[in-house]
Amino acid sequence: MGNTIFTPCRIGPVELRNRSIRSAAFENMCVDNNPSQQLIDYHTAVARGGIGMTTVAYAAVCQSGLSFNGQLWMRKEIVPELRRLTDAIHAQGAKASIQLGHCGNMTHRSTCGQKPIGPSSGINLYSPTLVRAMTEKEILQLVDDFGNAVALAKESGFDCVEIHAGHGYIISQFLSPYTNHRHDKWGGPLENRMRLMNMVIEKALQVAAGDIAVIVKTNMYDGFKKGMQVDECIQVAQQLERLGADALVLSAGFVSKAPMEVMHGAMPFKALTHYMDTKKYWWLKAGIGVAGRMMVPTVPYSDLYFLPTARKFRNALKMPLIYVGGVTSKEGMQQVLDEGFVAFQMGRTLVRDTDFMNKIRDGEESCSKCGHSNYCIGRMYSLEMKCHSCIDNLPKRLQKEVCELESKNKK
Repeated sequence: MGNTIFTPCRIGPVELRNRSIRSAAFENMCVDNNPSQQLIDYHTAVARGGIGMTTVAYAAVCQSGLSFNGQLWMRKEIVPELRRLTDAIHAQGAKASIQLGHCGNMTHRSTCGQKPIGPSSGINLYSPTLVRAMTEKEILQLVDDFGNAVALAKESGFDCVEIHAGHGYIISQFLSPYTNHRHDKWGGPLENRMRLMNMVIEKALQVAAGDIAVIVKTNMYDGFKKGMQVDECIQVAQQLERLGADALVLSAGFVSKAPMEVMHGAMPFKALTHYMDTKKYWWLKAGIGVAGRMMVPTVPYSDLYFLPTARKFRNALKMPLIYVGGVTSKEGMQQVLDEGFVAFQMGRTLVRDTDFMNKIRDGEESCSKCGHSNYCIGRMYSLEMKCHSCIDNLPKRLQKEVCELESKNKK
């Protein structure tokens, strides 16, 4: 076994001080889609805690791509605040990345300012709202929106952009036969379904111009029968390698269909509904109360849960790959590096403790105290992402739920 966790690594033009990356776990820390001091403070704390690179999550490339008011919306007027963010991260010795995406059909008119759009018309049951199929003009504009967002990221001092092509967001919606029912050049065979992805990555690389890294988060599988399976997702990854992406982040799951495939474990429904705005989301709160487990089934948690599938992608590709999924210990970190991954990402571990990497380096800890109750995920849809251990006076019913779910994960 090697000892490479704290050795530098290069991803495209960027050199990280070590192999750790804070994953693009949604913070919900923006105010009216603008950067907040809370967002700056959180990522500064992660950088101070020893991470190699921290990723600002889920920034929408245009207004139609917004899912939450607490989400970033990339536009010229926020560049000065984003520059404050990246300067603060750099001052702590870490690199700064930003995830760029578009939610596609997973939003509501009240949030995105228009009827939600996607590759095909249909109904988004999670809003609930009707969805309109995008025109070719809109698809081409979306490619430009991604390019503009990359340009703004460069101007804001980011070292890397992470294009979100997984989890059932817009690029993933075009890739998946579950959401793409088009009969034109944007749908049908995989070659057509990859067309939007191809154009977005080509545009991103063109705008990045080798000055910042372009990595892509892509699915290894969607997590259900009618979605993308491993073999087809390997073909997508091989195409991303041909396009020249600097690295891939290998994930899985589809937020609107198989959300727990993304992070594994159970959804903490008591926490989810406790913080939910009853007036705004009464229908969702009622639906969860009746059929929560059917809507969001549990996927058993284990450390390094994506590794068996990620190995198949490692064997099929030569490009740098970044592992994500259940990295909670020094032993797990080293294992994925020994298996040929250039770096690893962590999300919930760094919600639990922003100083985790320093503690690993200094020998103070060898394993995260995160119990993977997913309280932070349930809370995230209404308030800022935060670990239950940081909440004063947590209601007893939520304390009980956390204990029950953490106990199940230990079995």
